[in-house]
Amino acid sequence: MIPHRSSRLNLLIDTVNEDRPYTGLVRRAYSPRPCMPEQPNPRRPKRGSYVPKLETIALLTISGNPINGLGETQSRRPSPFFWHPPELHPWGELQKVARLSSRKCPGSESAFQAAYAYPELIPVAGQRNQSPPAQLAAEATAFALAHEADAAGIAPMDPLYVFEGYTVDEPWVIVLALAHNYERLKEVPSDETNGVGVCDVGDQYARGTRSSYALANWIRAQGYNANPYPGPSAGALALIPPAIASGLGELGKHGSLISKHFGAGVRLAAVTTDMPLIATAPERFGADEFCLNCQVCTSACPPGAINQQKQMVRGVERWYVDFDKCIPFFAEAASCGICIAECPWTRPAVRPKLLATMAKRLGQ
Repeated sequence: MIPHRSSRLNLLIDTVNEDRPYTGLVRRAYSPRPCMPEQPNPRRPKRGSYVPKLETIALLTISGNPINGLGETQSRRPSPFFWHPPELHPWGELQKVARLSSRKCPGSESAFQAAYAYPELIPVAGQRNQSPPAQLAAEATAFALAHEADAAGIAPMDPLYVFEGYTVDEPWVIVLALAHNYERLKEVPSDETNGVGVCDVGDQYARGTRSSYALANWIRAQGYNANPYPGPSAGALALIPPAIASGLGELGKHGSLISKHFGAGVRLAAVTTDMPLIATAPERFGADEFCLNCQVCTSACPPGAINQQKQMVRGVERWYVDFDKCIPFFAEAASCGICIAECPWTRPAVRPKLLATMAKRLGQ
């Protein structure tokens, strides 16, 4: 059971017909189990009960919130953050704690090794495919979906997508979504006794690596430059903003993307390119409005890092997760993941009902 849900949210979730098949545009089908109370996850402290280790707190030498632009009213590019190379931010030692915490879980070492197994990029072909942009966009999308991506969106490059200190020369970005296996994801957080959840995180990042490199090589074979940007380590490109711009989802209260097809159970990768393309449009389906009243992730977060209201971040009022509260638990709890697993949109049997309800509310 998810604690502290409002009566409205309880009614919305509990009246879903669990036997109704999920009809979203996904490559992988889920088989929801009959609705029944689930046993509490013993690896999840209750909200407010978590106290970080003193040695962990000692490594949080500088607050991450000002670096992330919390409270800033002017627009600017994002600063390098926790998953960038340690020389670019002040949390290198804490990053090591997070990696070790994750890798101690059964099976996680090989899962994440696959995410860092980068294929070789081929040279750009000398002759260009001269098909019109709409056809190239359709072919690139079809290729991505045939090579492990579960969804793909296209957005024109915006300088605000690029982290400070980096450059991206290509005018287009193709964002790839890799969906979690919900039955595995809901096992988070992981520890030495159960690595199911964090292994699924590693598996999706590995799919993102393979998919983004495959797409980049396909584009290079068409005579255009292309560079892949998979996770889990961060590079030049912030992935959530172009994902939203290209219609892959909306920003959730928990700071992660919410997809209408996968909920918050999704990882991202991207490819930048100079291939002429046609953008896909952003899509509003009600996740942002739903988050205004939903308390599920807020109540489930052990360190209480998820805020009830939007905040001003680099000139935009948006959902924001308190870095200084989140990261110590994230580091100690094998990359956590509780908020995206508990998000009602992530539950395959609940998501269609949410989509229908929010469509009516938005007059769609």
